[in-house]
Amino acid sequence: MMKATSVGEGAVLFQLGEVADERTHAAICALDEAIAAADITGVVEVVPALINLLVAFDPIQTDHGAVTAAVQALKPDVAAIRTPQVHRVPVCYDPELCPDLLEVARLTNQSVEAVIAAHLGSEMRVEMYGFSPGYAYLRGLPQSIHLPRKPAAVRDIPKGSIIISGAQSLITTLTMPTGWWVIGRSGFDVIESDAPDPFVFKVGDRVVYERISRAELGV
Repeated sequence: MMKATSVGEGAVLFQLGEVADERTHAAICALDEAIAAADITGVVEVVPALINLLVAFDPIQTDHGAVTAAVQALKPDVAAIRTPQVHRVPVCYDPELCPDLLEVARLTNQSVEAVIAAHLGSEMRVEMYGFSPGYAYLRGLPQSIHLPRKPAAVRDIPKGSIIISGAQSLITTLTMPTGWWVIGRSGFDVIESDAPDPFVFKVGDRVVYERISRAELGV
């Protein structure tokens, strides 16, 4: 039974697991799709996360109790969730554009090419959006390149940087500070600002990386 917690005047948080694993992720995706199909009165947004899902509603139209009851009455079918789309993201590993690539290789006791091969060999799962517009958290990095966050954030990391921490990777969507490790650069746009739904990745989609040269990147 999922746990429901009221959040503020207009949201309910539904917890579906204790750890961020594939089973919990599948349950979140299934519930997300079930809520969308149910067209519950007053619901204005659904935000999937790692172990839970936030359902925001218009408090003029409904309330916490009604939304909780409506969601808990649904019967999400994990076997029926949509087939994830696979996105191919080009990445340039030129050392001048990847300030942490050498350090990641040193800290993980392997060559730069081995780090790149591990990154290219991973199939990432889109788990959630958060922190900043278009920041899609991707999970699936091999253990061989897992590193904790840096002790302190570094300022002015360019848009399109491929950053990693633990099992996760991100494509930055604007210039900003980060404590994650910068190992690549991409021209891939996660946000299409003119589209009705601006976010290219959907939660549950897959991302694979493809190596390109600096000339192909155009930087």
